[in-house]
Amino acid sequence: MGRLRIELAIAGLIVVLDQAAKAAVRSAFVEHETLTVIPGFFNLTRVHNFGAAFGLLNAAEFPFKDVVLALVAAAALAGLTIYGATLPPDQRLARVGLASIVGGAAGNLIDRIRSGYVVDFVDLYWRGWHFWAFNVADAAITIGVSLMILDLLGIGRHRVSRTV
Repeated sequence: MGRLRIELAIAGLIVVLDQAAKAAVRSAFVEHETLTVIPGFFNLTRVHNFGAAFGLLNAAEFPFKDVVLALVAAAALAGLTIYGATLPPDQRLARVGLASIVGGAAGNLIDRIRSGYVVDFVDLYWRGWHFWAFNVADAAITIGVSLMILDLLGIGRHRVSRTV
């Protein structure tokens, strides 16, 4: 359990930061309200994501959609947590990456259970092109996946040299 302490701290910190940012957005903005931060590039815009990642299934309607999405997210979160506990200590990038993914998934799951949707607010754009709105949890998930990919590529691990 001792080696998981840092991962639990990372996941917990991400949940706290995510929920604090979303609480600030909920109190300061009504849905679709926008504040320009960097003209032509970055707005804060409150949107509600009723779907999955990147708004997938946002427009889809089916019975108990919010319950189904919450159950799928909870199952994925449980699976990732169990997998993370099995990673060897030398896979530091993967362990930190997985902790970031778990923290982000937990932050979004809290929203989904509490409200039936996830609050997104970071709106990046260039001219007429807008990236999907996202939040702190989404950013943590993206960073976590990137760290896991770097780990898969062997970056950050000490290589054992073999002499013949």
